[in-house]
Amino acid sequence: MSSKYTHSLNRRAFLAGSAAMVGAPALAQDVDGAGTVEMEKDITEAVRRNISSFRALDWQPYFSNLKNGAILVDISSRALHYWSEDGQTYKLYPSSVPLSEELTRRGRTRVVRKVEGPSWRPTPSMLERNPDWPPYVPPGPDNPLGTHALYLSWTYYRIHGTHDTRKIGRRSSNGCIGLYNEHISELFQMAKVGTQVLLI
Repeated sequence: MSSKYTHSLNRRAFLAGSAAMVGAPALAQDVDGAGTVEMEKDITEAVRRNISSFRALDWQPYFSNLKNGAILVDISSRALHYWSEDGQTYKLYPSSVPLSEELTRRGRTRVVRKVEGPSWRPTPSMLERNPDWPPYVPPGPDNPLGTHALYLSWTYYRIHGTHDTRKIGRRSSNGCIGLYNEHISELFQMAKVGTQVLLI
């Protein structure tokens, strides 16, 4: 077999594999203990464009241990990674991230409160930028925090759901990290008060 033919075959196989990966339905990736990746549902175009950096990661480079579980938010790849305390559960979710660097906070924090059916009050700086916003939104379909919220030790910062699914995979928040409602619901059940969080 000529090297030219082999090169052509390898290139074709790579392109076919790449097309299959981009076309594969994937919203959350669940990596089990055997190292297999299970894909779920469908992804938005924004996440599809971002697929090259949407990949499974190991927790060791980011955390010294998994006490209380660990959440890593990668702002660049717009992905949230979760590891359970026993290391048996790993989840990877597409997320929305802050609109700009000015609104982005990086570093270590932790989950300090969990709320199902959160209400929402815009921060003073949000109201300054958007004076027509309401000062309070009760739980429900119009609430920007979606169905569940994990409050972080940083004031005003949360990991929460969203009813506006167009936001996921994009720079679209005022500082928080957003997930599809079905994903925040799942993460809400696994994460606990005290879960470590790192935003990079």
